[in-house]
Amino acid sequence: MLVVRSVALFLVAALFEIGGAWLVWQGVREHRGWIWAGAGVVALGLYGLVATFQADDHFGRILAAYGGVFVAGSIAWGVLADGYRPDRFDVIGALVCLAGMALIMYAPRGS
Repeated sequence: MLVVRSVALFLVAALFEIGGAWLVWQGVREHRGWIWAGAGVVALGLYGLVATFQADDHFGRILAAYGGVFVAGSIAWGVLADGYRPDRFDVIGALVCLAGMALIMYAPRGS
């Protein structure tokens, strides 16, 4: 059950971080305005908050593991929000990152 909760928290964190960065991008680079950028800044702050709810006490481990979710989530966001078409190397790379996330976060540890 802890793994399911942890994965759910990673997914919510990805939604806030990737969505927040996308909103800032839209506000600044696509000239949609400062309200978009400001909403992105708020979402990025919420990402930081969500990360604190992980059960593991090691900040470095959580953020390192989250990196794999970020990579895969960014590609998925690009597909859904911007019509990005990943190639096989994008997909393989994202899967490698997710495998790394699982190893870092959920490998059995001795003490």
